Amino acid sequence: MLEGILRESTGKTSVKALRKDGYLIANIYGKGLENINAAFKMNEFIRAARNKENIAFDVNVAGTALNVVVQGYESHALSGNLLHVDLMVAQAGVEANYSVPVTTVGTPVGLKNKGMLHISKKRIQVKAAIENLPNTIELDVNDLDVGDSILVRELAEIEGVTFKDAGRVAILSIIKAK
Repeated sequence: MLEGILRESTGKTSVKALRKDGYLIANIYGKGLENINAAFKMNEFIRAARNKENIAFDVNVAGTALNVVVQGYESHALSGNLLHVDLMVAQAGVEANYSVPVTTVGTPVGLKNKGMLHISKKRIQVKAAIENLPNTIELDVNDLDVGDSILVRELAEIEGVTFKDAGRVAILSIIKAK
């Protein structure tokens, strides 16, 4: 479980001091909950976010255990370092918007015909309760040839999950290599 501290002050000088000490500034929120201003050790947060098995992961801030999902982040324009992260509390039975990663299964036929797999949407926007949320959306690409694509409307329906992207949006395609 990722351990964090509660920020007493949200002013610029205290934020700069925390960042200098290696902390990542975070805002934790949820439906019907009061916002929590927190900070996590930068390296520990990155390690926890990369090694998580589900979309949601557990954090502990000032003795309060929360199941959270990364909703957004801000990074430095030049260095690429994380500056701020928004975490939403994943509450059971409450529908919210999530970004679910796309994974491919198989090898497309089009790769043998001088094609290239182009994934245009690495994440699909969905609305669901956390208990209905899939960890990934797997797409079978074995039968795809050059010029073929998979659209959002072609995805199999998942019970309790609503796709927020338009049906005409291409998730991936096999394009001709130049």
